[in-house]
Amino acid sequence: MQSIWFGKLLQPIFLQFFILANTKTINKNCRQVNYYTVNNDGFTLVEVLVAIIIVAILAAIAAPGWLGFVSRQRVNKANDGVLGVLQEAQRQAKKTKLSYSVSFENVSNVPMVAIHQGVVPPPTPSNPNQKGIWQPLGEDIALKRNQVLLYTNLDTNSDGTKFNKKASGIISYTTLGSGTVTFDYMGALPDVKLVTAGDSSDQLGLKIAVAVPNPGSSTSASNLRRCVIVDTLLGGMRTAKDAQCD
Repeated sequence: MQSIWFGKLLQPIFLQFFILANTKTINKNCRQVNYYTVNNDGFTLVEVLVAIIIVAILAAIAAPGWLGFVSRQRVNKANDGVLGVLQEAQRQAKKTKLSYSVSFENVSNVPMVAIHQGVVPPPTPSNPNQKGIWQPLGEDIALKRNQVLLYTNLDTNSDGTKFNKKASGIISYTTLGSGTVTFDYMGALPDVKLVTAGDSSDQLGLKIAVAVPNPGSSTSASNLRRCVIVDTLLGGMRTAKDAQCD
């Protein structure tokens, strides 16, 4: 009986020691968890290297597609510029009842254009940055050297001008082109000098083309091409691309 009473007396003391001991263990474990948590923040060197390799692989896969997209956009914008200056010269000719022309030239492998009255173009600038009537094609897209090259199927007349005369229906994409397209007071093409009647319907007309150069070449074009074709005596225009621009 006495032992039972003594055990009941000690029970609160043992319970207090048990709670205290467990509290210390829990606190110790919490400190250990916090220690390891703090020390496990961040990435290991292996994880960083793996992430870099993955990013490099994805960039290598995406880069060609992105560069191709940029080239297509650039050529499309340049071709829009060709169409725009031709239409503007035609409008000026109708408005003023005078002949107006658009002249095309490559200056340091940058396409240049000039809208002017009459047939004879102004002197060719010595560099693309020279201020005057000549302007870089698609000035708003700020073409740089060898980004887009200009080609035409215009040939030289007896007076030395390249005025509404077609060398052949097919453009040579190994030699940079130049020349002048002139509209008369009605916006039509006066004195168009075509070659033999053997040209197919797709080859008729005056062609001004822009293209991305082949890698490592400053004169030959890749297959990424756009062009404007003035293919009626009334000055009708249409656009074409790639093989249709041959």
